[in-house]
Amino acid sequence: MTEKTDAPPAARPPSGGRPPAAAMEKFVPDLVEHGAPVRGEAQSLESRLFVQLQVFTGCLDQGAVIDAVRSSGLEAAVYANVNDPRGVGVVLMTEDPQLFVEAGRELLAGPVFTGLTPLPDFTMLGRTYASGREADLADFLLHRVRRHVLDPNQPWGVWYPLRRLGAFNRLSRGEQGKILMEHGMIGRGYGELGLAVDVRLECHGLDRDDNEFVIGLIGPELYPLSKLVKDMRPTVQTSQYMQEMGPFFVGRTIYQAPVPEASRSDQSDY
Repeated sequence: MTEKTDAPPAARPPSGGRPPAAAMEKFVPDLVEHGAPVRGEAQSLESRLFVQLQVFTGCLDQGAVIDAVRSSGLEAAVYANVNDPRGVGVVLMTEDPQLFVEAGRELLAGPVFTGLTPLPDFTMLGRTYASGREADLADFLLHRVRRHVLDPNQPWGVWYPLRRLGAFNRLSRGEQGKILMEHGMIGRGYGELGLAVDVRLECHGLDRDDNEFVIGLIGPELYPLSKLVKDMRPTVQTSQYMQEMGPFFVGRTIYQAPVPEASRSDQSDY
């Protein structure tokens, strides 16, 4: 009998006959979001906000689209697509993603939208997530994005997905933190001047093209949002660890639902 030589030899247990400790450990998924401790008490939350952008072309009556979205009562914003004179984008937000296949589908498959052509290349779906440093975890996960997307004083939006190189995930948490801090400092500079706020969503396993994040840059004017994207390009994250970005959807809101009472706040943050 010929012995197989194309497979690696089986791992041998260390002396004493016990398997390696790693092999004995059971993986337990952590499905809870964690924020920074407050007065020594840990913050955790099982809820998060899901956000979806659907884009259409062939729209000759923006008013009918606005009326349909307003009548739905959903937490939504409607954008006029800057790069398509017949294009519109609809952002829906919910803590229960089942809405997308129930009330959301009823809206977007309704009479007003049946004459429009969906552009699935621009479809984006993501969820809010925590990094462990959030001072107010519930606000960050559930309310901050709502305030930004539905803010009538910030009508411009640039939305895009992205995927980092796998090498980034192999860096230590300390190295990742330094890289992300550089990125964040630029964003905060724009935020402190009231030029831009951001929507950061994870989309692992939710995106058709295997992207990892959805980013929304929102502000009162379009130019600073474009300049912010440019200023991010020389950072280590974008220049060395970015595999894919885009497509970019650029629009100006023509309808925004009211900000929910629970999400209203005077705080301003990037």
